[in-house]
Amino acid sequence: MATGYLTSEQDAKLRRWERWNRNYFIFAFVALVIILVFSSQLGLSSGESWGPLGFLLVALVTPIIILQLRLACPACGVKIGWQAKLMAPDQCKSCGTFLRAKSPSS
Repeated sequence: MATGYLTSEQDAKLRRWERWNRNYFIFAFVALVIILVFSSQLGLSSGESWGPLGFLLVALVTPIIILQLRLACPACGVKIGWQAKLMAPDQCKSCGTFLRAKSPSS
């Protein structure tokens, strides 16, 4: 397993994914809190029916799952998936490429 670092182009692609993932997560979290707090006032839920609220919850959570499953190692192309939480992992388990930049002091 050869270990190396990403090229600047590969690193930019990975950071773009992290930015999208982080920004969408923040948006979805705020939207979920607002929707859950005000769901009865907005007419989205009642004691008997959660239909519209359930649809909104699924619509907000599905892109998070899709973003996670789309992440692949820029070096070898293997899907990283749930190995990444909100940000990319430090190293690819498949090829050993470091997905974080070398520290400037090295």
